[in-house]
Amino acid sequence: MAGHSIEIILSRQLADKLNVPVLIADPEGNLLFYNPAAEELLGMRFEDTGVLPMEMLFKFTYPTDDHGNPIPTEEDPLVISLTHQVPAHKAFWIKSFDGYKVKISATVIPIVGRAQEFVGAIGMFWDIEKKV
Repeated sequence: MAGHSIEIILSRQLADKLNVPVLIADPEGNLLFYNPAAEELLGMRFEDTGVLPMEMLFKFTYPTDDHGNPIPTEEDPLVISLTHQVPAHKAFWIKSFDGYKVKISATVIPIVGRAQEFVGAIGMFWDIEKKV
């Protein structure tokens, strides 16, 4: 996390201590970190993926609605929070890295630095349902 704002560093420290899945993204949408609880839900360790560009995250997790239709990128809570710097929430399906379909409920909030600059977003999500 060298080179990141103190708010991002502290967010990662907090995420590491929570037992709810958490991800942290920079303003460009790069997934900077996800915690062990998120690793379990996503089916892959952060050590194995490292920083992921948003496009790759969406390509691998393929977010869909209840009918299997792709969620438009602009309706994803992470994208909403990063684009408009507001909190966003949505329930939708993803494909985990290990092949499961998981319905998640996701809440993403923007992270604003001490100088009132936007530094990224932190998202918490949990599984509602899991299918093979």
